[in-house]
Amino acid sequence: MGLSNKKEEQLRKMPYIEAKVFRSKDGRFLIHRTTITDIKATAYYEKVLSSEPSAGQDELVEVTEEMLTA
Repeated sequence: MGLSNKKEEQLRKMPYIEAKVFRSKDGRFLIHRTTITDIKATAYYEKVLSSEPSAGQDELVEVTEEMLTA
C-alpha cells in the first residue's frame, strides 16, 4: 500500500535528519553528530527578518565557524 498524496507532501516539507556515530581519532570518545537540514524559501526568511522582534525576544546572533567548532 502506497502513501497518499497528502502524506507524501507532508513528508517533503519535513526537515531531513541525519545522524552519524563514530569514534574520535584517538579512539577515546564516541561522537554522535546529528544534522538537521530544513529548506525554506528565501521569501520566508526575508519576511521573518524584516518583522519587528516581539517583546522579550532576543536579537539574532550570527553563527560563525569558530562557534561551531568550539
